[in-house]
Amino acid sequence: MDSVRSDRNGASSRIPVALKILIAGGFGAGKTTMVGSVSEIRPLQTEEILTGVEGSDDVGGVETKTTTTVTMDFGRITITEDLQLYLFGTPGQDRFWFLWDELSQGALGAVVLADTRRLADCFPSIDYFEQRGTPFVVAVNCFEAEQRFAADAVGRALDLDPGVPVVLFDARESLGARNVLIELVEYVARRQLASAGSR
Repeated sequence: MDSVRSDRNGASSRIPVALKILIAGGFGAGKTTMVGSVSEIRPLQTEEILTGVEGSDDVGGVETKTTTTVTMDFGRITITEDLQLYLFGTPGQDRFWFLWDELSQGALGAVVLADTRRLADCFPSIDYFEQRGTPFVVAVNCFEAEQRFAADAVGRALDLDPGVPVVLFDARESLGARNVLIELVEYVARRQLASAGSR
């Protein structure tokens, strides 16, 4: 999985494997927050002020939101000395979905963020990854003062295929976000082992 190179003194050093992960979900689910909380570099963000044009942005349930991602968010996290993840946060509004095909090229898998205040908003992301056979986990962003639902209840509500992980976390907390990413990598590895074993 990793490669080794030698420096001028003949000592070997590992070159970490870099994997691309998408962070998707509905408008206001916490994609930009998650990338920002877990990235070890200053994240690239393409946030713009909401237009205010009537009907263009549904802010029901997220009334305090004033900006939106118009292209992508980008961050990086080192999981181990052999593994780095490059995070690409997708825009959540349907008028920017044309960017998804390009962003998803070469992705190992995806995290679909779910906000239980607007659970239906993550259906387009789930459909997108299911249709393309892209492994994904659902990460329920647990906001303060919001009713929390058990992971299995969310999985049933979203009609997920058996085995698709559902994780409860707070996108503002780096440890929780990191654990979501680790869950995704482990899920992809389990799928690959199961696929290899069935051949």
